Amino acid sequence: MKKLITLILAVVLCALPLVACGKTEADDNTISVAASSTPHAEILEICKEILAKKGYTLDIRVMDDYIIPNTSTDSGDVDANFFQHQPYLDNFNATRGTKLVSVAKVHFEPYGIYAGKCDNLANLPEGAVIAVPNDATNEARALLLLEANGIIELKEGVGLSATKNDIVKNPKNVEIREMEAALITGVLYDVDCAVINGNYAIAANLRVSDALAAEDSESAAFNTYSNILVVKEGNENDPKVQALVEAILSDEVRDFINKTYDKAVVPVF
Repeated sequence: MKKLITLILAVVLCALPLVACGKTEADDNTISVAASSTPHAEILEICKEILAKKGYTLDIRVMDDYIIPNTSTDSGDVDANFFQHQPYLDNFNATRGTKLVSVAKVHFEPYGIYAGKCDNLANLPEGAVIAVPNDATNEARALLLLEANGIIELKEGVGLSATKNDIVKNPKNVEIREMEAALITGVLYDVDCAVINGNYAIAANLRVSDALAAEDSESAAFNTYSNILVVKEGNENDPKVQALVEAILSDEVRDFINKTYDKAVVPVF
């Protein structure tokens, strides 16, 4: 019995250095990132080999919604996330009380107005139904694109705070149908047209070059809506985060974006 107790104690004591701080060496060398499947997770796949050469393992966790990636980053369940732009992050922090910050601007995804029942904006019928994302900053962006194409006019100066209640002119009495962004491609042919986020358009095999109208990469939206790599405030200088930033802003990633997405994704670095 004494020998058995001695053996058990020896095993426990040997294990203590591995768990004493709640982290293992593998934890320190693993970088976990929550990302939308397209194009974000695809871009991160290019980072894997770059990071492996530096001794890091990249754990990509696909999360195709706009809430869990941020709450997971804020709670520490993941080290970073990659799916959003700065206006969305600012709004999320303000409304949810999270403390998340951008550490890199990576790419721009032009919003497009895509054809449903109507294949030409000049022929948009009276009372046409137009689907737009229902989250605050992305709805405002959609409305600004509709305004830029003469479909509606918004109250002067509303900018990124715009909602459909700010429409002051609506010559064709279009119905703005607010929907969860991820669901819009599924109802595209049930509406006259839809304003669709770049990543969801790509996932649905919609080409920005075929859109009825799209944001210009030379416009103010190019910088305002650049997709960013996000971490919890205070972690910006963590060696893992710095390694990830260097990998995602590499020539390899820039070349991959340019060769893969036919201008539906535009590098900004």
